[in-house]
Amino acid sequence: MEEKKYLKWYNKVGYGSGDIAGNVVYAFLSTFVLIYLTNTVGLKSGIVGTLIAVSKLFDGVTDVFFGAMIDKTKTKMGKARPWMLYGYIGCAVTLIAIFAIPENIGETAQYIWFFIAYSLLNAVFYTANNIAYSALTALITRNSKERVEMGSYRFIFAFSTSLLIQSVTIKFVSLMGGGAAGWRMVAIVYAVIGLAVNTISVLAVKELPEEEGAKVKKEEKYSMREAAGLLFSNKYYLMICVTYILQQIYSAMLSMGIYYMMYVLNNENLFPVFSWAINIPLIIALVATPQLVTRWGGLYKLNLTGYAIGTIGRILVIPAAYYGSVPLMLLFTAVAAFGMGPWQGDMNAVIANCSEYTYLTKHKRVDGTMYSCTSLGVKLGGGLGTAITGWLLEFSRFDKKLSVQPDSCLNMLHMMYLWIPAVLCIVITILMSRMNVEKANKELMVHTER
Repeated sequence: MEEKKYLKWYNKVGYGSGDIAGNVVYAFLSTFVLIYLTNTVGLKSGIVGTLIAVSKLFDGVTDVFFGAMIDKTKTKMGKARPWMLYGYIGCAVTLIAIFAIPENIGETAQYIWFFIAYSLLNAVFYTANNIAYSALTALITRNSKERVEMGSYRFIFAFSTSLLIQSVTIKFVSLMGGGAAGWRMVAIVYAVIGLAVNTISVLAVKELPEEEGAKVKKEEKYSMREAAGLLFSNKYYLMICVTYILQQIYSAMLSMGIYYMMYVLNNENLFPVFSWAINIPLIIALVATPQLVTRWGGLYKLNLTGYAIGTIGRILVIPAAYYGSVPLMLLFTAVAAFGMGPWQGDMNAVIANCSEYTYLTKHKRVDGTMYSCTSLGVKLGGGLGTAITGWLLEFSRFDKKLSVQPDSCLNMLHMMYLWIPAVLCIVITILMSRMNVEKANKELMVHTER
């Protein structure tokens, strides 16, 4: 029997546009914060990395907290939309603060300023906004095909925004006068754009009444500790969490490619070219994902096969780089991105299945809390990736004053841009092979019917 349809095309597009707002924060921050702090503000990459790592200690607690709060929220707007709407105001303010560190307050005060603004952005405001946004996948439709389509629309906007930001930001900063003032003005522009688009996305959808999907006779009440227990008793949640964290570390390593282009390939203008080689194949794969899911008869085989292809592509980037062929590097980078595309498009649907697994095994609905893995992955993985980059640059004796870096630094840039991403892809593919939550749910439902 065909599933009931809940969404019009404009609901799906409106929802997906919310990742424009998310990525004017995340793509801008993860790609450029370190180069801004080291080469413009003059802070040390190792100390910055440590501050980012310390900031991550708050993230796990706030992810579960806001997920549980969303599950317990009841307003005319629904559970998630209020958190998505108001959380972004804080995102906009703290993003500007990070890229507006005063030049005349002393180095120690600059580190403190960055740490406070970065922690508030990641542990509070981005958490509330991103978990709410992700949870809407389960709250505005019960149709599995629509959930996949929502994920595809979402990440088409996400990678398009990332591509645009990675392509134009350096020149945009220069156009705005360069230096600290240029970065500050660009952050303001991005924050205003994000605020406007986030509001449109919130208003483009409506949450379903609780009785539409959750066949629960009485209101569910559970503490934050119980919510965390429900999450961590779900092995698929743990696998998705680890996968998402590793993916974000992977993305952070590729984002530091701006250092690789500047100091290894000696051409910073290649960074936007590699961004195109990553994001265009991803977008093409995302467009095809809903049809591929139908053709492959589900999510598991498609995700595993796609990621295996992506891993092979990323491994082949290594010999291409040592051979000195930029065209081959671009080709294999594109192959890797295309293979990883389906998972990006249907990941939210997999998480929705993961939430269903908790309901089938524990008989509790934790949709909002379940989507904490997306925020946790972005913040913890992206933050750790940036922190690790800072530590490794410091360890390799990177010096922003040198146009030609020492061999120790150049070797480390090869390690970060080539070898670490390949190893991460292998580990993620192994995790994918164990992540057949669809099959587990079907077996549980058959058992329940008996």
